Amino acid sequence: MRYLSYVLMLFIPVALIVAARSDQAADSQSLSSRRAQFSQLLADEWEYEMRESPEYATQVGDNRYNDRWSDLSIEHQLQQRKDAEQWLARFQAIDTTGFSEQEKLSAQLMIRSQKNQIEGIDLKTFEMPIDQFKGVHLGLAQLVDVTPFNSVKDYEDYLSRLRKFPTVFDQLIDVLQQGEKDKLMPPRNLLEKTVQQCKKLADPEGEANPFGRPVTKFPDGISQADRKRLHDAILAAVNEQVRPAYTKFANFIATEYAPHGRTDPGVWALPNGDALYRYNIRVLSTTNMDPEQIHQIGLQEVARIEGEELAIAKKLGFSDLKGFRASLKKDPKVFATSADGILGKYKGYIDQMRPELPKLFGLLPKTPVEVQAMQAYRAADAAGADYQQGTPDGSRHAVVWVNTSDYQHREMFTAESTAYHEGIPGHHMQIAIAQTLPEVPKFRQEAFYSAYQEGWALYAERLGKDVGFYQDPYSDFGRLEDEMLRAIRLVADTGVHYKHWTREQMVNFFHDHSSVDEPNVQAETDRYIVWPAQALGYKLGQLEILKLSTRSARECVDRCTKGERCGRTVNFDLANCC
Repeated sequence: MRYLSYVLMLFIPVALIVAARSDQAADSQSLSSRRAQFSQLLADEWEYEMRESPEYATQVGDNRYNDRWSDLSIEHQLQQRKDAEQWLARFQAIDTTGFSEQEKLSAQLMIRSQKNQIEGIDLKTFEMPIDQFKGVHLGLAQLVDVTPFNSVKDYEDYLSRLRKFPTVFDQLIDVLQQGEKDKLMPPRNLLEKTVQQCKKLADPEGEANPFGRPVTKFPDGISQADRKRLHDAILAAVNEQVRPAYTKFANFIATEYAPHGRTDPGVWALPNGDALYRYNIRVLSTTNMDPEQIHQIGLQEVARIEGEELAIAKKLGFSDLKGFRASLKKDPKVFATSADGILGKYKGYIDQMRPELPKLFGLLPKTPVEVQAMQAYRAADAAGADYQQGTPDGSRHAVVWVNTSDYQHREMFTAESTAYHEGIPGHHMQIAIAQTLPEVPKFRQEAFYSAYQEGWALYAERLGKDVGFYQDPYSDFGRLEDEMLRAIRLVADTGVHYKHWTREQMVNFFHDHSSVDEPNVQAETDRYIVWPAQALGYKLGQLEILKLSTRSARECVDRCTKGERCGRTVNFDLANCC
């Protein structure tokens, strides 16, 4: 009996080892299976996004759905909510134990995205799709600039889209009518601007219309017969479907919709206004900050920046900031003299930054970026410049659209910082690289996280200082004025949507604390009114990135003092040496 017990004791550890190895193999197989399942689920959800939003697919270079538009109907919006609930349940069911940090982050971001979509639909955000800054009527026209026209099929897909314009606008009218019933209305005075925008898109005939431009020049590979056929068919669609649809829509806005627009500028005036504003803060700034806290941060930043601006003003011979700003309004040297001159400035600044990038970064964007004049149909109500991403394969270049309208009143001392913000090392640096990162899924490569993207671009403006630019004190003042603009946004945005400011109070705050030119003051003010909380991301994101940069610098110093290399090459001397 003792012998048998001894023998069993010898074999028990062996059995345990075999069992443990079997469990490890099962765990490994389970982890591998879960990771594969998660990867497939991400791919399936991305395919869903492409089908659901053909315009977005075109923008990111997926041209399979270029012959159609999104279904904007109310019924489809409610179906998308059901779809989001199903996607959310499937992603929440994934056990991420053992996943890499990037996989866990992807799961968190996807779950967050689906929850945001469900909440947004519940708040009926889709019932206000029209405004003068980012309305659907503008997005349809802007899509022409990102649509490929390289083959007969490209033109035929485009023709199919044009012929569907009446349906798109009929759906929009239904949505707006429901919004009116729910008292979810944009401001009346800004809706009146959308009427003029629609007329600018409806009035030009044939090739002169923005939608007719693609037939002014065909690729060499398209035969003369196809050119003639497509030219005539597309212009017929522009004149018979597109222009009448815009005209009908403009008349609807002018006579039936705009007269019922809200009179208060703040989103607080809507039935769900406070909830909507806090939702927008969470989604667009990715924080749970209270509006009052954001407002106070804005006031603090305004005061700090004014102190730095005053130092420059005194170097230039002025005793106070008010006198210096007043002089700028009368100094013809700081204003543009031509539209081409504005474009030349932006191109020059981006060109001078390009060879400096290797001093700042190890990974550089491969997709080229161009500078072009902003489209006339949106320039009057747009920002001074904005960025349009290219495709990951570089087949469509990225574009910095520069607003050259009313050029006589556009100050040029902010052109340098804005060029770095919109181009390199700002939006183009971040977005073009994100699009090609192999270790992250497509939804993250193309995602829009406002506080991160805009915070990075604002942070990037000061990187020009690190490589020795902003040599002109006026340009350096312009850099601070651009940062001031973003600080004012924290105050004005929360002012109008949380503190019930009037539009006049917003404009006055601009005038009291900045030298922003009048076209931009007016456009910026109206932008904050119709896009609550989006403007908060710039300064909030920049402040967070600055914290991370400071922490990184300290860690680098610690490593350098230990004789280790840290990889940092800018911002402080010790890192340059190590």
